[in-house]
Order: sequence, then C-alpha cells, then structure tokens
Amino acid sequence: MENSTGRNMGKDHILSTVSLPFTHTPRSGCDSSVHQAEMPAEGFVIVAVICALIVQNSRGELVAQVQDLNPVPESSLLKPKVMIAILARNSAHSLPYYLGCIDRLDYPKDRIAIWAATDHNVDNTTAMLREWLKNRQSRYHYVEWRPMEEPRSYTDEWGPKHWAPSRFNHVMKLRQAALKAARERWADFILFVDSDNLLTNPRVLDLMMAENLTLVAPMLDSRSLYSNFWCGMTPQGYYKRTPDYQPIREWKRLGCFSVPMVHSTFLMDLRRSATLDMAFHPPHPDYSWTFDDIMVFAFSARQAGVQMYVCNREHYGFLPVPLKAQQSVEDEKESFTHTITEAMIDHNIKPSEFLFTPPKPQDKMGFDEIFLINLKRRLDRRERMLNTMAVLGLEATLVDAVDGKALNTSQLQALGIEMMPGYKDPYSGRVLTRGEIGCFLSHHFTWKQVVERGLQHVLVLEDDVRFEPRFKRRLQTIMEDVEKTQLNWDLIYVGRKRMQVAQPEVSVEGVNNLVEADYSYWTLGYALSQQGAKKLLAAQPFDKMLPVDEFLPVMFNKHPNTAYMSHFDPRDLRAFSVEPLLLYPTHYTGEPGYFSDTETSTIWDDEAISTDWDRQYAAKTAQQAQIRAVAQNSVTGDTPPPASRASRDEL
Repeated sequence: MENSTGRNMGKDHILSTVSLPFTHTPRSGCDSSVHQAEMPAEGFVIVAVICALIVQNSRGELVAQVQDLNPVPESSLLKPKVMIAILARNSAHSLPYYLGCIDRLDYPKDRIAIWAATDHNVDNTTAMLREWLKNRQSRYHYVEWRPMEEPRSYTDEWGPKHWAPSRFNHVMKLRQAALKAARERWADFILFVDSDNLLTNPRVLDLMMAENLTLVAPMLDSRSLYSNFWCGMTPQGYYKRTPDYQPIREWKRLGCFSVPMVHSTFLMDLRRSATLDMAFHPPHPDYSWTFDDIMVFAFSARQAGVQMYVCNREHYGFLPVPLKAQQSVEDEKESFTHTITEAMIDHNIKPSEFLFTPPKPQDKMGFDEIFLINLKRRLDRRERMLNTMAVLGLEATLVDAVDGKALNTSQLQALGIEMMPGYKDPYSGRVLTRGEIGCFLSHHFTWKQVVERGLQHVLVLEDDVRFEPRFKRRLQTIMEDVEKTQLNWDLIYVGRKRMQVAQPEVSVEGVNNLVEADYSYWTLGYALSQQGAKKLLAAQPFDKMLPVDEFLPVMFNKHPNTAYMSHFDPRDLRAFSVEPLLLYPTHYTGEPGYFSDTETSTIWDDEAISTDWDRQYAAKTAQQAQIRAVAQNSVTGDTPPPASRASRDEL
C-alpha cells in the first residue's frame, strides 16, 4: 500500500493481499447508481489485530538487530608524551643509581623522549651516559645526545663545585635548549631531574601529572632540612626562612603547596599556554636579581603568571645536600654515597642494568673482622645491609643471629640460662623476653669468635642501622688516633642511646671525637678489642642474664641500678663512645617500618606468654631523650655542619 504521496509504507503493503468480505451499499451523499465495497465492523477489528501483530513483530526484529551489533568500547587514551632532560657534569658516581631510577619509572617508555647533555667533565660521565643511551635508545620514543668533551673546566671557576658566572650561563642555555627541543617534538610535559636526584617512587610522573598544575615539583628528601623548594623569597630573590617550610618538609602538612621556588627536579605542563612565555635563557628583560639559574627561572615563571608548586603527598625520592664551592669531586662522591644508603633504608634501589658498574673495592677499615648480626628470617634487612655495605666499600662477615622465637625451655636449660633475679624492663615492667635472650646469645657468639680466633680488634654491627655521612673516613680517623695515643680500650660505641643526660661525658685527651661512655642503651654498633671480649666472657652472664645493652653498662660500672651491678665483679670494662655518633637506628618506635624482634616474642621462662609492648611501652627504642644544654658533650675534631650553605642553597 502507498500513502497519499505514493511512498511505499514498508510492511503495510501486505494488507492488499488479505481477503475480506465486502457488500455493495449506496454511499450517502452519492449517486445511488454508483456502488462501492464497504467493510463491516468485524472487518475493522480483524485488520487492527493483524496490524498490531505486524508492528510488534517489526519492532522486535529491530531491537534484536541492534542488540546483535554489540558495539566495541572505545580504546583507552595514550599517556601524555614526556621529555626527560638530563644534564650531567662529573656524575660518574651518581649515574648508575640515577639512571636506574629512570629505568624503573612506571611509565610507557615509548611515550618518553630523552634529551641528554654533558660537558666540562674530569671523570667518566660522557662514556657512561653514552653507554646507557646506546643500550636504551630503542625503548624510548626519541633520544637526543649532546656531549661536549672539551674543555674540562670553566676558566673562571675555583673548582668543579664552584658555580662561576660562565657555568650559570652555560647551564641556563642547556636547559633552554632542552625546553626548545620538547616544544619542537610536541611533548606534553618536560621533566627536569638533576643527575644526583634519585626518584625512588616509580609512579612519580603519573602522580605529578594528576595534580593538573603547570609547574610542580615532587618534594625530595635529604639528611637535613634541605629540599628542592623554598617557602619564602626576599625582594632581591634570595632564600627567606618562613614558619611554613618545616611542617611541609617534615610531612606534618600534606598536599600541594604554592611556593616561590622549586628547583633540581620539577615537571612542566607544556600544554599550558602560559609556558610559552617561560624561559631559562636569556633572562627576562626586567630581571635584576643575582645571575643564578634557578632565580632567573623563578622570575620568568612569575612574569608569565605561572605559580610554582611542591607536593609531599607521598615520598618521591632523595637529593644530596649541596657542597661548598671549595669542595672536591671526592667530597661529592662521599656525600652521594650517603644519599644512596639513606634511600636504601626503605627502597630497593639498584644501579641501572644497562650500564656496567664495577663493584666498589671493599675493606675492613683496619679491623680484623666486621661482624654483621642478622636473623636468617630477616632477609630484607640482610639484603639491605649487604647492599649498603657494598656501597660504603665495607667487607662484612655475616653472623646468623639466634632467633629468640625459636628458643624452647629445654634449650635454655641446657645453656644454663637464668634471668637475673629482680630484673624488670624499665618501661613496661615485664621480665626478660626470649627475643632479648636471642639477641644476647648472638652478641655472645661474636665475643667467643674474637677470643677463639685471636682477633685483636673487630667491629660489631646489627642489621637495623643507618650510617652517618662519611662514616668510613670518620671512624677510620678515630681508630687511627686511638692507635697513635695507645689508648687502653675494651669497647667503643659507634651507635647508642645515651641515657645519662644530666652531665657531659668526659672527652678523651689526644683523641678527637671520643668520650668516656656513661650509661647507654642499644648495641647498634661497637668496636671490641680482644681484651674486652675476654672480660665480657669471663663475667659468665648466662646464669644472671639481662638484656645485652643493660649488661654492658654494668660491666663498665656505669649502670644506675646498683642491685644489677652487685651480681658482677670485676666491672672494669674500659668503654668509650664516638661523639657525635656514626650510627643510628633505621626506625624508631611508632614510625612506619619499625619492628622489634627482641620485644615481640615470649616471656623467657614461659613460651605460652607472648610479649608485645611495642606500641605502649617501647620507650627504650624511642629517639634520644633531650640532652640538657649543660650536659652536651664537648669534643674536638670533625663535626659535620647540619647542612652545607652554599650561596645558591641557603637551607
């Protein structure tokens, strides 16, 4: 059937084939001689029913056809394109770990371009960077390599750590060249990362992009309050101390914060139109501050209307404290070594697999043996300590610690172990734990090794220590002075918790950075002589046992509890301590990652009673108590400043 316009009505045309009963009746208002077939009422009903069935069937087929299509969902968006700018000078010591962090970034390599430049080197930086780029260039979207072999220094610099005007100018031009290359390659972002900054958080790119900011820096950690941002700036563009800085730097305030300066590591969103007005070089026409690369760029951002931000929602990485202008590349190596060891505390940081890194020569610092005490089941601590000592160039002998949780009553009886009568933990009031017994037996085993093997001087380390900057050189210097003065010593604390905080300890004449030890906790690390080991073994402590860090002060007659000391005679151990300390715990009570194997075990004489006072009573493993001003130890010798204050890095 066709409608009045003559267009086919689709399936309605089949109605013309239906046979219906028609009669001939006169049409009202028409000539009676003219007749036309008309449909009775029941015919209309039949037609309506048939039409309804046909329409319903037609709609059902249409729905079925749509459902059968099963549309394919849209594919995911590709990640934004990022260029990473690498500027390296005299960075042979840092490149393996720096590039290892770049390798481990959790971001598609084919969405990353690398722009790398190096110049004015006195070490192997150029060859190392070239090797890594050659091995990795096929994985990245694009690589641009800009080496400069000569000259090896700037004509106006005092040394490799001095920022002379010509160096500032050259670095600013390099950063501008990297920025220009990123724009020409249509990169969405550019990431600047100094070649001694360690990005230990693999998700740092995604995390910074998610902040949706034009210019943002992930806050980096260091051994001091120094970081890669400022919270205040003077009208002349210099650093200004503000009360806002420390809460951000110490993660007491979390988030992203507007700041006047970020440097060293930061991400720029080149999709933002304002970045077209930003430049590293030449300086803005209105710039009148000191000629300094980070200050020039901060001024450029301000003039372009771009706010700088620093984020500390997570831990993103580490950077070393800047050195003074007169310091050397060797000083820089030592400083960066400490940065690596700090990063290793909570991160499995390793050199790049795509760069040959020869192992560092190892020695024992003049000791006959360096013993490292570690529980077999604490494989994470073992691996961290062995990796850390390899970075420090220390050769250690592993001592499998006695696991207090595995000790049973029969074993304790066989060894003749009895707790000292009346002993109670000074904080929780509990008795001795099997964890503490295991710790004591582990140290006791090393003392026996010293005597039986005829070792004259050893260093004993536990597996939960962090090393201070220049640990190796500073301890060697102290031990050399001890040898020169022929000091009669049995034990020298390298790390401890000083408990006597009312009076200063006595300095040792003729030996810098050494004091006579007073009442102390912890056995993190100590030097022990053959004579000292014999005295400790001769005390026969098994049948009157107390924690090893309580036993040692008893043996040098400095324990405040005279009842404990009455069980031992003689108490003539000659004990000293380095000052300032060279070892500290990796974690303190209540900090993330803290765990104590000595306090979380069982009561010494009943393995059915567990002990876990960590969260309430573990003040013994809390940080050093406040030492009164009048009780501060006064020593001569090498005392590192809290932070280096080069002209360009005030904090």
